[in-house]
Formats: sequence, C-alpha cells, structure tokens
Amino acid sequence: MTVLVHQPDVSFVIAAYNAEDTIERAIGSALAQIGVTMEVIVVDDCSTDGTRELVRAYRDERVRLVTREKNGGPAAARNIGFDVAIGRWIAVLDSDDTIHPERLLAMLERAEAAEAQIVVDNIDVVPLDLGEPTTMFSKEELRRRPVMTLADFIGSNVIFQSTFNFGYMKPVFERDFLTRHELSFDETLRVGEDYLLLASALACGGRCAVVPDVGYVYHLRHGSISRVLEQSHLDAMLASDRAFLARYTLDAKAMAAQRRRTRSIVEAASFLTLVEEIKKGSVRGFLKTAIENPRALKHLRMPIAVRMRRLLGNGWRQIKSDRLGRGRPPERTKEWI
Repeated sequence: MTVLVHQPDVSFVIAAYNAEDTIERAIGSALAQIGVTMEVIVVDDCSTDGTRELVRAYRDERVRLVTREKNGGPAAARNIGFDVAIGRWIAVLDSDDTIHPERLLAMLERAEAAEAQIVVDNIDVVPLDLGEPTTMFSKEELRRRPVMTLADFIGSNVIFQSTFNFGYMKPVFERDFLTRHELSFDETLRVGEDYLLLASALACGGRCAVVPDVGYVYHLRHGSISRVLEQSHLDAMLASDRAFLARYTLDAKAMAAQRRRTRSIVEAASFLTLVEEIKKGSVRGFLKTAIENPRALKHLRMPIAVRMRRLLGNGWRQIKSDRLGRGRPPERTKEWI
C-alpha cells in the first residue's frame, strides 16, 4: 500500500457521474505517471451506477473519493476537488479520458523552464468507433507558440473558425496561483467553464507554457455536451463573457480577439435560428434572420443548404400566398425538411 508522506507534485481532480465504464481507465492512467508524485481525487456527483464502489475498492491511498449529496454538474464537482487538493499543481482529468505516462513530467519541466503558472499540451482525439486517434493540433503550430497569451487563447475560441480550438486543452495550474487569485470554475455554466477558467487565469497575469507533444487523450462519446451547439449554450457564453469583461481589463490585442469571438457567438445564434426556420418550413422567418445577420448564411452547409434551396424554390409562391391571404404553405414542404 502506497502512503502519502510529502506534498505530491500533482493533484488529479476527476469529476465523475455514472462513469463506471471508464473511471478505472482514467484513474489508472493518472497513477501510471512517470517521474512525479500524485494524488487522485475523484468527486462523485451523485452517480446512480457503480462508480463510487469502484473507486472505494482502490487500496492505493493516493486515490481519494469525495461524494456529493446533490448533483451539481462538473464545474461544482471540480471545485470541491480543488478545495481538498494538496498538490503543488492541479490537473483536471475527465472521467472518460486518459493521459500518457510521461505527460505530467513533461509539463512540469516545461513550466519550470518557462517560469509559468499554467501549462497546456497537445491532445489525441479517439473516435467513437475507437479507431486510430487524430491529433488535435499541429505540433509545428504549437512549437511556434512556446507561450500562449490571452489574445492567442481568445482568438482561437471563435465559433466555426476551426474544428478544434485551444478551449479543448486541459491546462495544469499551479495551485497557489489559483488560490492567490481566487480562481475556480463558474458553477452556473454547463458549457464553457473550462474556457472561462483559463481565460481568467491568463487575464490575472498567469504565464502559460505550451508543450507541443500529445499528453492528453480525449475520447469522443455519444451525447458529449461539448460537441452539441444549442441556443442556451450560446446565451450562457455571452453572459459569461460579459462578466469576464467586467472583471478584467484586456489589452488591445486581447480585446480585438474578444470582439471577434463575440461576433462569432452572435452569428452562431443566428445560424441556429436559420436551421430552425428551415426545419419549420418558414421562408419568412428564414429571410428575416438572414437579413438581420447575413454573415450567418456562410455557415450553411450540405445537407442543410440543399434543404434551404428547395424551400426557397417554393418560397416566393408561399410568400405571395401569405400576402394575399390564400392559405398555407404546401404540405410537401414538411417532407423536404
């Protein structure tokens, strides 16, 4: 049995909810780290499966289980883990993801060399069919960016700009830095809480070093909230960004990046409205939204674009009919959508 004697180098915080199928894999990858000492804190967010029992079964004292009495979401669970962590560094690990054995050693060495309080690395993405992983970012691109600025980070998080952005990165934070600046996850968010924490840390003056090699393995899964775009998510992002701007003063480059990000969120909201109008067969609603935010049109792709063209093919007859008060859109419009 391994006993904690000294302060560990790293505290891994794993928020878990009904994770019995993957939690052991995640914990095992954390315990397999080479060249660093660690503790693994699993915060169970009121699971209804066997997650708690699996974690309790560990005889390694580096593994600690914290149980919640009420489900509060991943941000609240992670904050509890942050509160009880004792490591010099804190690393968040999702309950269905894994990390490579040398990840934390490479990150901490890079942080020390750069005198950084934050460090990020590259990510492999494992598809749903568990086929060959795809590396999220180009190594060459990350090598050209040894330190990430706030402007870099915000500028990457522009919706529809690319498949992946730096918001997917899993930063490791110096615990004292988080404590000193009273930084934690925003528990009101279910999407974008990772983005806000790293943006806030950078806005506080945190130096973020970059490791170009892959250390984190992101496992795509059905129903992943981060892969689904909804209007409520966009509303929450706008509200979160407003609070962020009220708290921190950004330099000119970061502010320019923030303006691009805000425009992209507004465009994304219009895009979702366009899609809904197409599904409803509403030419009038579609045209109204397109006129109000024409830039949203550029995001339409197949097969939605085909449906739009078909809808607009009969659209002028529909509009004419509506204006003359002569009935409703053709029934077959529903079949196109």
